[in-house]
Amino acid sequence: MKKIKSYNECRDGLLLVDKPEGCTSHDVVNALRRGFQLKKVGHGGTLDPAATGLLVILLGKGTRLSSQVMGGDKTYQGSFKLGRVTTTQDREGEVVAENPWHQIAREQVETQMSELHGDIFQLPPMVSAIKINGTPLYKLARQGQEVERKRRLVHIYRFTLSVWEPPFVEFEVLCTKGTYVRTLAHDVGHSLGCGASLETLRRTKSGEFCVADALTLDVVRTMTLDQLNERILPFERFALRG
Repeated sequence: MKKIKSYNECRDGLLLVDKPEGCTSHDVVNALRRGFQLKKVGHGGTLDPAATGLLVILLGKGTRLSSQVMGGDKTYQGSFKLGRVTTTQDREGEVVAENPWHQIAREQVETQMSELHGDIFQLPPMVSAIKINGTPLYKLARQGQEVERKRRLVHIYRFTLSVWEPPFVEFEVLCTKGTYVRTLAHDVGHSLGCGASLETLRRTKSGEFCVADALTLDVVRTMTLDQLNERILPFERFALRG
């Protein structure tokens, strides 16, 4: 990336980035902060390292829009694997059970997915960023601890099966902020009696923003400041909506 002399040369606003698999949301923030020598950079909603897709980066005054951006509904595409139960509810965790899944029919899966439509209470997984007495749950999980968590109300507008290739099930979900998609997969598997865990996850929309309009991180790394400024959505466009 081209180095710049002053933070003030960067436009205030939002930048849409397509986060690759294997890096954290904070890694993307750091890439912008260090590459362009920016002082104020944040993001509008964390994606797990294994997940890909839309990450809304907040620049300068754009960081004031954090709550507004995080509060938007989210759309994800992904897949889960029937029969596999893990400690983290996804493929990154330790496998604790491998159960028969051949008896499960597509219609059964779709029925259980439809049962999760509407308002539901979710129990946050131990590998979440929710803090208990100031400590994120995932840090406690790494220490082998499991603590009591409060169920959280979320709303599932749509949770549909898109591709049936058992034991893998591809899906799309439209939900409110704070929804744990890995927990949706886990709950479907639990209801079916065979268990399930998340295999892949990609965020395609966040509020009004779409991943189709995002830049890959590799492209961002090659940009000049002028090129970056051309892709920043101006702060003023969204600040007036408050």
